[in-house]
Amino acid sequence: MRILAVADEVAPALEGSLLAQLRPDLILACGDLPFDYLEYLGTAADVPLCYVHGNHDPALDVPRVPPYLPGAFEQEEPRRVMGGVSVDGQMADLLGLRIIGLGGSIRYNQGPNQYTDREMRLRVRRLSRKARTRRRRDGKTVDVVITHSPPLDCGDGEDPPHRGFAAFHRLLDELEPRLMLHGHIHPHGFPRPDRTLGPTRIVNVIPYRLMELDP
Repeated sequence: MRILAVADEVAPALEGSLLAQLRPDLILACGDLPFDYLEYLGTAADVPLCYVHGNHDPALDVPRVPPYLPGAFEQEEPRRVMGGVSVDGQMADLLGLRIIGLGGSIRYNQGPNQYTDREMRLRVRRLSRKARTRRRRDGKTVDVVITHSPPLDCGDGEDPPHRGFAAFHRLLDELEPRLMLHGHIHPHGFPRPDRTLGPTRIVNVIPYRLMELDP
């Protein structure tokens, strides 16, 4: 299984011949990329595409505020990738892999798709419960977690907007996926080494990474 993971930075090379050369079976997007770019990748490669939202993407949920009220949040951008499968807070079984996702960053202002660590703990708890219930039914474990932010102190940044989530440690401890893919932490010319927590390989995929994983 050849997985092409993308995040945060548009890679012009993928809009040329490189995408065909990489021959991905599946595309996983970790947030903060233009939706039309993701739609192009999925269509050009003709493979399934799963994604989560980043903190610079349109809000995952529209606030329940009448739009005529002063200061109401108006969102005109689409909140979904056409032809893609959102796994933000959800789970999907594709090509023999079980994939779950949690988008967003740590809260640092009033922008979209931001969470306190307590809020992310609640999201982790709900998703972990769903994954455990499904595993009891069919015996299959989670293979891949895609997130926008990394776990706390595991490839994250020191400035407040780029701190990771402590809640992700619990998720990895409980589900023990083989891969965790994330973005949000831009390399800026410096390589970001893969990390390991238990059996989980944690990969910063900006702008793209190709990996092979047995289904």
